[in-house]
Amino acid sequence: MSLPISFDPPRRLLLGPGPSDCHPRVLRAMAAPLLGHLDPAFVGLMSNLQDLLRQAFQTKNTLTLAISATGMAGMECTLVNLLEPGDKVVICAAGHFGQRMVEVAGRAGAKVSTLAMPWGQVFDLNQIREVLQSVRPKVLGIVHAETSTGALQPLADLGKLSHEFDTLLVVDTVTSLGCVELDVDGWEIDAVFSCSQKGLSCPPGLSPVSFSERSAEVIRNRKTPCQSWYLDLGLLMKYWGQDRFYHHTAPITMNYALFEGLRLVIEEGLETRWNRHKLHHRALKAGLESLGFQYATQQDAILPQLNAILIPKGLEDLPVRKAMLEDYGIEIGAGLGDFRGKIWRIGLMGYNARKDVVMQVLAALGSVMKRLGHPCDIALALEASDGIYSKA
Repeated sequence: MSLPISFDPPRRLLLGPGPSDCHPRVLRAMAAPLLGHLDPAFVGLMSNLQDLLRQAFQTKNTLTLAISATGMAGMECTLVNLLEPGDKVVICAAGHFGQRMVEVAGRAGAKVSTLAMPWGQVFDLNQIREVLQSVRPKVLGIVHAETSTGALQPLADLGKLSHEFDTLLVVDTVTSLGCVELDVDGWEIDAVFSCSQKGLSCPPGLSPVSFSERSAEVIRNRKTPCQSWYLDLGLLMKYWGQDRFYHHTAPITMNYALFEGLRLVIEEGLETRWNRHKLHHRALKAGLESLGFQYATQQDAILPQLNAILIPKGLEDLPVRKAMLEDYGIEIGAGLGDFRGKIWRIGLMGYNARKDVVMQVLAALGSVMKRLGHPCDIALALEASDGIYSKA
């Protein structure tokens, strides 16, 4: 059997729904030598990483850590720790990841009520109030930034509403952390989960989570063991807490990466970072609309970091994405579920929220469209985008 040659990945610009490109400082951090997962130096890094996560989430929650797995593990961790068999839960589902929360909660043995909306739209407080009054659930789950639709769910008053009904608010912040405003304590959110590979400009592999004291008390007072040993927070906090009791071998290099990614977030400043994403979104949106694109998302709820655009008539999904990847090295995302074959998703997350990236994707997309016989004015699109920057 012959030995395969060393893997040399092609150069890509990752502008899909994730992963996004790593910041160069993150890549350098990952080249550092390994430490043992109980080495005093690594334990010190874990404590500093927790502090940085609290700043990024805008919380003082003691129970804040990075799960050693991808964002889906964060979703599962929050739900299986807060829910016991027979508990009532309401999930707001207006996209693929809201529906996934429904499935995970169901597998935890909860009695799930689903509040649904058409894909691309968001929920208002009156809708949610009605279902909370009717069901009186233990947990309300909702997606902050729905990656499948490009929709940003308003959250500022939802925690207060949930607590009127003695309900815990659980929020998916996988695509929002590090990109748009997120105020865990100010918005009275009880549990959040996120990921490392989007707004934090790190590789996939870790899922930051944070739990309020209210939710931590629920976990401590469970009547049944958590169905997942690996994701049992009662065990995990013995490793991440003061005891540093062995639980699993942490992915050392990934923690180096997340630490540096969070340092970049705090160094830039949260509000400055949010505004950067808004600026480059406006520039991209202006260029896309000049190319003839329309958004699939409710107009007052469009995510700046994940642009879901309708595929124009006369163009097909796969040929365009294939040409973008093969000819220009640019990855854009396909649609999922109800939006499969109907939209493209263009991400500008973390390190990729830059002017040169915006101009590059507009020029490449316009070039592919023209080659496939779809008329568009690339120069006009670039001019429209540049006009946004000139006014910034």
